[in-house]
Amino acid sequence: MPDPTTARDRAARLVEAILRDGDDCTWCRRPFTGQVTPTTDHLVPKVKGGPSWQENEVAACRRCNRERGHLSPTDWLAECERRGWHPDRARVTRVLTSLADAIAVRGGQRRARRYLASQLRRVDNID
Repeated sequence: MPDPTTARDRAARLVEAILRDGDDCTWCRRPFTGQVTPTTDHLVPKVKGGPSWQENEVAACRRCNRERGHLSPTDWLAECERRGWHPDRARVTRVLTSLADAIAVRGGQRRARRYLASQLRRVDNID
């Protein structure tokens, strides 16, 4: 992986997320093809203080990214499961944990910290 302190554009971060997580949507698990286009999805939304860091982004199809909007990752996981999809809960947990670790090392992100802590507590309790 490249140096995390070096700023990368969205396209580069998307490629890195696909290499890290696989070439399917985190939420609906549809494989990325010509018909299913990948996008970067911020687990901690920007409106909640989420940074545009690799540790806060997963690859998602346009449909899931658009429909999720500003829903929390745990609320969207539950909605995906309600729809009969099989979202990658382990991937979401891993990326949220990676973000918490990155914030601990780099500092800052005060707005995102509380939200992130609550999502980490809730992700294992979704039924």
